[in-house]
Amino acid sequence: MLLVAWLSMGLSAAVSAHEVQPAVADVSVGEAQVGIVLRMAVEPVLAGIDLGTVDDTDGSPLGSRNDALRTLPPDELEAALREAWSGIAARIALVSDGETLVPELDAVAVPEVGDVELRRDSTLTLSAALPPGEAPVVLGWDESLGALIVRQVDEGATYEVFLTGGAATEPMPRLGVAEAPLADLVQRYVLSGFAHVIPDGMDHILFVLGLFFYALAWRPLVWQVTAFTVAHMGTLALATTGAITVPSDWMWLVETVIAASIVWIAVENVLGPHERRIGWGRIAVVFVFGLVHGLGFASVLSEFGLGTQALPAFLSFALGLEIGHLTVIAVAYLLLGAPFGGTRFYRAGVVVPGSLIIAAIGAYWVLNRIGWVGDVPLLT
Repeated sequence: MLLVAWLSMGLSAAVSAHEVQPAVADVSVGEAQVGIVLRMAVEPVLAGIDLGTVDDTDGSPLGSRNDALRTLPPDELEAALREAWSGIAARIALVSDGETLVPELDAVAVPEVGDVELRRDSTLTLSAALPPGEAPVVLGWDESLGALIVRQVDEGATYEVFLTGGAATEPMPRLGVAEAPLADLVQRYVLSGFAHVIPDGMDHILFVLGLFFYALAWRPLVWQVTAFTVAHMGTLALATTGAITVPSDWMWLVETVIAASIVWIAVENVLGPHERRIGWGRIAVVFVFGLVHGLGFASVLSEFGLGTQALPAFLSFALGLEIGHLTVIAVAYLLLGAPFGGTRFYRAGVVVPGSLIIAAIGAYWVLNRIGWVGDVPLLT
């Protein structure tokens, strides 16, 4: 019953079509002024949704307000943004030489209304006057605004950072770019990668559980996890370098294939032979899932440039992902494999029902992504 309840909680997270994605800020620091070009979806912020507490706007009681704002024409949405700007600006912490700077909203570019099921990124041009002197600038981003990718570029040098949980940048100098201590960068990206799995990655969790239910023997599990890791890291590497990007209007297809692979893995657990020998067909499906899931996050990682810290950031993020995957496997083994793995009850009472629940969630997600069914309001 615990397994059923826990997996069922993933249904709402797996099928909703309004995922929260990071905002992106390009920062330029001059002698007298700091400028920020900010790309973000302003609708959930205007709706009052706390983006630090939800992974999907449909998971908020204010989700319907966000949906209504998506239907506003550009001039009306800009007017609403300007009216609310003072409150939003108070959550953007700009500090230089101990002085708090207030970012002014200089210009707003809002795209025309398109598919209201898709994220609409507006471009905000901000500026703030700097105090006299050479003191650097620190940019803080309130947790309620979600995650933020910050980039500072100066004469070919690049500083990039992924801010979550209300974090702030390193001091950004007026000449050159900031440099994050390597230890801090590794810690930040390992934690970000782990959070991408636990608690944010229900698709990761379901898929890894599907791998776990295939067999308790270490050899099949190692082969599968290795195939997933190699494929996932390969696509993430291409995304990090900007070699591949996925247009937003194609993300539904990527998500549908991810969901279908979850269904495939789970169904094979039920219908496959009881004697578990790892086959190339199974490995191929796992590998393809890793490639496609990497595409699912490519839209975020492709925002990073080729700065000197891009490689350690990527490797640290990948390490955090794998720690998350291994954590899922370890918890599943302690709760299910260790006490029940050697009993006759294990397959009939754990593997089969667990895999069927995973398959049902994945199948519902497929139908949701292709528009045949809606979200599940009772579970959101």
